[in-house]
Amino acid sequence: MRTLSIVTVFSLLFSAATPPTEKEFLSNLKKFCGQSFEGVVRFPEGDKNPFAGKALKIYFSVCNDTEVQIPFHVGEDKSRTWVLKLDDQGLLLKHDHRHADGTPDEITWYGGYAKTGGTAFSQAFPADEHTAKLIPAASTNEWSLVFGPDKKTLSYILSRDGNMRFQADFDLSKPL
Repeated sequence: MRTLSIVTVFSLLFSAATPPTEKEFLSNLKKFCGQSFEGVVRFPEGDKNPFAGKALKIYFSVCNDTEVQIPFHVGEDKSRTWVLKLDDQGLLLKHDHRHADGTPDEITWYGGYAKTGGTAFSQAFPADEHTAKLIPAASTNEWSLVFGPDKKTLSYILSRDGNMRFQADFDLSKPL
């Protein structure tokens, strides 16, 4: 019988290895680094669409082995960036909101870690404790980033209390 040192046992018990699917998901996003894509709001429709009449665009800007940043522009508003980071706890999605002068908005850096069960092409991120304190109404939020079956679309989806609140689809087959 093989014996393990206390350091080895501690490492096995308390290390939080990032699931391979989360690494693969980040790698799939990195393939689009340096490119921009247009999007459309799929939900809500009509007069309930908060971005009606405004062009949607994402740009894959920062891309490395542990981080991908995706600025999300709505018309002339360039205040939003989705930040995905791999760390010892897993894959983290945060929303970085900035004023035009670059200073942080008072409502910024909300999101959470990917939940179990994601794939290389789909990850869901329930709201973390910071988000619940910052935006109490968003405590049940879940953000998802999902590649379409043909891998030519990236959907950004927001649900609250298990109900869809927003979905935008970005056409990855037509870089700008």
